Amino acid sequence: MSEKINVLFVCLGNICRSPMAEAVFAHAVREKGLESQFKIDSAGTAGYHVGEPSDYRSAQTCKQHGVIIDHYARQVVAQDFSEFDYILCMDKSNLADLKDMQPKGSKAIIKLFGEYDPQGERIIRDPYYGGIDGFEKNFQQITRCSEAFIESLNLE
Repeated sequence: MSEKINVLFVCLGNICRSPMAEAVFAHAVREKGLESQFKIDSAGTAGYHVGEPSDYRSAQTCKQHGVIIDHYARQVVAQDFSEFDYILCMDKSNLADLKDMQPKGSKAIIKLFGEYDPQGERIIRDPYYGGIDGFEKNFQQITRCSEAFIESLNLE
């Protein structure tokens, strides 16, 4: 494959769910030896946390599973809609915001990342105001979605 598949994961603030999705997806891609076929990033629909590292609970949960998050929050920009093939978001509010931001004629496929969950959980809930259990639940769901999304691309 000559051209990379560009994937952007999006949540509200880009400190909990989307950096976790970026890290978990990149880990899954590496494990399958497909890293040369992807560009992977994450961003938020809001600019609340721009420049901040990922939430320590997201980082801690990932680390416990051997996945490292190395990301600083950024906000979605218009160029993302032409640069990325897939913009995969965590909930319906993110989806609505992204559809509102999407410039006419952009190539990006925008959808809920949870659409790939084989267990049918379409929404990846925001764990920010809850306990560590929410981050573990996110990790498990994001892992399932990552595997199913890679499989859907028929690369292997």
